[in-house]
Amino acid sequence: MTATLAPTVIGVSLKMYFDHVQTIAWATQVADIARRHEAILSGCVELVVLPSFTTLTSVVDAFEGTAVSVGAQDLFWSDRGAFTGEVSGVDLAAIGCRFVEIGHAERRRIFSETDEMVAGKVAAALRNGLTPVLCVGETSRMNATLAAAACIDQLRSALDVVEAETDIESIVVAYEPEWAIGADAAASPAHIAEVCARMSEWLLAHPIVSTGRVIYGGSAGPGLLTQLGASVDGLFLGRYAHDPRSLHLVLDETLQPQRRAG
Repeated sequence: MTATLAPTVIGVSLKMYFDHVQTIAWATQVADIARRHEAILSGCVELVVLPSFTTLTSVVDAFEGTAVSVGAQDLFWSDRGAFTGEVSGVDLAAIGCRFVEIGHAERRRIFSETDEMVAGKVAAALRNGLTPVLCVGETSRMNATLAAAACIDQLRSALDVVEAETDIESIVVAYEPEWAIGADAAASPAHIAEVCARMSEWLLAHPIVSTGRVIYGGSAGPGLLTQLGASVDGLFLGRYAHDPRSLHLVLDETLQPQRRAG
């Protein structure tokens, strides 16, 4: 599913775990890794970091001069207006964001985000030149065929807003089965591989987002990429990347022959 030399996407969401000082300390350590690690220097990996809103400008500064991309964990579907507490895609792009996470299961569950809201946010990201990291996943354990169908339904709903004239290079789809988020272990490699393959096939047939990449999240950590090989386009890391040493290990895995062989 992954082209031989296509960059592996490694995304990291810090959610709301770190305070401002901790976030900057973490970003500084990761920036040092990025300046030295072969996977990033060679373009083998596209590293995407998504900190909290209040730290975005400081994190953009911390990664200046590196190949690391910074993004936000959410945005609003309108660019301007009387929307107290919301954040515009216009402003995210202006401060140096390149990516934005959309539709995470926690936002659907806690804040009652609907498919229509997610689609509106995808549209807002695209019109502001931001690459969506679109989160999809089944709500409960089921076989891979049913899980893939549920995920494709979410993709179809979210991407109905993408029109033929939209200027878009790619999107990133983060497959995160809800039952695996925060669990002790990720979904099985066989399950992940089949669901991601079916979504990749669907994207490939899409007239606009055929270059979309599918990564896996949901208790993803060191060692998983080795098991998955080239069956995914990367990983979406959460708590396992809070220690920069663990992130370094995942970057090491991207250089293994089974990934570069496609």
